[in-house]
Order: sequence, then C-alpha cells, then structure tokens
Amino acid sequence: MIQLAGIVAPVFLLAALGFAWSRLNFPFERDFVTRIVMNVAAPCLIVDTLAGLDLPLGDFVRMLGAAGLLFALTAVAAAAVLGLAGAPLRFLLPSMTFGNNGNLGLPLALFAFGEAGLALAMAVFVFAAIAQFTLAPSFQSQAPALRTLVTTPVSYGAVIGLALLATGTSLPVGLSRGISMLGSVAIPLMLLALGYSLGGFKPTGFSRALGYGSLRLALGFGAALATVQLLGLEGVSRQVLLLQGAMPAAVFNYLLAARYDRHPQDVAGIVLVSTCLALFTTPVLLAWLLE
Repeated sequence: MIQLAGIVAPVFLLAALGFAWSRLNFPFERDFVTRIVMNVAAPCLIVDTLAGLDLPLGDFVRMLGAAGLLFALTAVAAAAVLGLAGAPLRFLLPSMTFGNNGNLGLPLALFAFGEAGLALAMAVFVFAAIAQFTLAPSFQSQAPALRTLVTTPVSYGAVIGLALLATGTSLPVGLSRGISMLGSVAIPLMLLALGYSLGGFKPTGFSRALGYGSLRLALGFGAALATVQLLGLEGVSRQVLLLQGAMPAAVFNYLLAARYDRHPQDVAGIVLVSTCLALFTTPVLLAWLLE
C-alpha cells in the first residue's frame, strides 16, 4: 500500500495543484505550456530517455508495434460499439481511441516500473502522439496527415532518440545536460496542464459522459489484454502496456474538438469523467500489476 501511494500520490498531487490553480482563477498560459511541452520538453524527454537507455532496441521497437496493435484494436472496438449505438464517429472515435499516455501514462510508468518502464511507456507515447497529431486532425478536419507528421517535433525526437539508441552514440556532455534539463520539466508541466484543463471543463450531459467515459476505460483495457495475449508480452512490457491501455481519454482530444468545433463540451465530459474514474481504477490496476 505504501509503494502504491508513492506511485499514485505525486501524479495526482501535481494534477490537483493544476486543478486548484484553475478553480482559483490564477493566471496560467495553457497555450504556452502546451507548446513548450509538445514542441520542446517532450521531444527532449524522448531523446534524453532513449539516449541513456539500457534497453535493447528490439524491445523498444516491439513495444512500438504493440502500441500500434493496441490502438488499432481499441479503434475497431470503439467504432463497432459507437456504430451500433448510432453515435457520431467523427467526434467520439478519437476520444475512445487515444488515452492519456503522456500526462498520466509516463509518470505512472516511471514511478511504478522505473526507468525501464518509462522507456517502454515512451514507445507507447511516441506512437500515440504521432498517430494523434496526424490521424485525428485528418479524421476531424481532413487535414493532410503527412504535413502534420513532418511538422510534429515529437516525430523528430523519436527519430533522433532511436538513432542514438541503435548506434550507441553519446551526445556531447553540454548538449546532453541541456536536453536532460529541458526534458525533466515535461512530466511536471504535463500534469499541471492536465489538472488546469480539467478545472476549466464545463461538460454537458453527465449521464452520457459517464457512459462514454466508462466505455473508454473498458475498451482500452480490453484491447490491452488482447494485445498482450496475442503478442505474448511478459514482464515489464506486459505491465506497461496494460497500464497504458487503461488510461483515461487524452486531454488533447478536447483541444482538437474545440479547434474543429466537434462537440467540444461532450468531449470535455468524456475526458473529465474518465479521468475521475481513473482515480479509482488506476490504483486497483497498479496493485494487481505489482503483485
């Protein structure tokens, strides 16, 4: 129980601080923080983590493939359920498919499974970020996926990090320390931004949000269970993928919905409710995984 509290407490404490900051109407440049994280801090975190990783490249690549299967299974299952329910796919499918593998997934993997867990969770995050920044805008607004991909700094961070990992190359000390310092602010800023965003949500239709939020958690975890069985994942890889699959809907789903005017308040409800539910489901899942 003490170990579990040590994992969950820092994550939700920082998110709670961001939430309180929002409710107190203190200034918070969310757009600035989001840009800093996604354009600078997160790519640096990826490069720094992969460059110093004591993990075979094959393990990381296999996790990338597992992440691809996880999201594909989640999307197919969500599309089937939403289609049967007659729900609009265009604004709901991204929220059902993409979990919060950055703001919540990375710190939880780090605190629960150490540096190896963080590195494997980074593979899921990299795949999710690239897919979300390319496929989701294309799905919701017909934006060219290739153009979005080449303008996403996370893509370049993944390429550089993988190149360093594959070749065993070390960056110059000064550059490495600078990248490490920039990367170290990514997770705290992600959690503060998550809490602040949740504090500003004004969701409508609570019963609908409760149903969709619960569905997001169930589909993600179910797809993760199927993935680890199909691929025969074991050890930390299995634990990390199950954890990442069970993450609540990503805040970025709301930002996209608001940008393209795809029922943003409904999506806000899904993000908020699934995150609140995760307050209870995540500790239970971690207790099971750490047995």
